[in-house]
Amino acid sequence: MDNSASIVTFMIISFALALILIMKKDSLPAGVKRPLAILALVMVAFSFVLMVYSFFSAAG
Repeated sequence: MDNSASIVTFMIISFALALILIMKKDSLPAGVKRPLAILALVMVAFSFVLMVYSFFSAAG
């Protein structure tokens, strides 16, 4: 798998995790909710960084 396919796969997984956490926030236990939310936030932020990086590396 090349680099762009890995980036796209990571982005899909991170956004899917965030979406699942938003949809199932009422059924998650209180002790698990905060660490999963922080993990999803970090993954989504890193996805945006990778997206910007891939745009700049494709242009040059």
